[in-house]
Amino acid sequence: MRRLCLRLLKAGFIGFLAFLFSSNSMAQATINADDLKAQMLIDWHRAKDYTIEYLNTMPADKYGFRPVDSIRSFAEQMLHLAQSQINLISAASGREKLYGNTFILDKSETAKNKDSVVYYVKASYDFAIDAITQMDPSRLGEKIDVRNLHITRLTWFNKAFEHQTHHRGQTTIYIRLLGIKPPGEKLF
Repeated sequence: MRRLCLRLLKAGFIGFLAFLFSSNSMAQATINADDLKAQMLIDWHRAKDYTIEYLNTMPADKYGFRPVDSIRSFAEQMLHLAQSQINLISAASGREKLYGNTFILDKSETAKNKDSVVYYVKASYDFAIDAITQMDPSRLGEKIDVRNLHITRLTWFNKAFEHQTHHRGQTTIYIRLLGIKPPGEKLF
């Protein structure tokens, strides 16, 4: 009798899990491209605001700070974030890059002061937000060939978002090493 009860309980639990996963899959399948685009815009605006908080937290005279000699300075990290974001969004959207292929932001000494870094980073977010705003959401699933990769436009947008999050996160330690509290997490 005990074994029968355990079997029924186990079968019921497995059935319950199957129901959860199938209803979750069905819920995900009902997300339409317009909703996805709207959520992407919310996330990119939030990421821009969050990154600006990081830029404002770091004192202007510390933009050249690097925790060790072998890594980028704070300014270089943020300029790399900006340039890579433009490159990835350009791949995702098919738009022409803001600065072409020859101007490398994190190598330009004149771009490394606080005002210039803030300008370039904001411009990169505006580029991303405008590209998403103008994008026909039905094209997000379209596979494109860029850098020997055959992946969807949505994947390129997601890679751009992941990359900017990664580099902003790296600068947290820069701020902490200077004894400054970094901005709080902004998941929502």
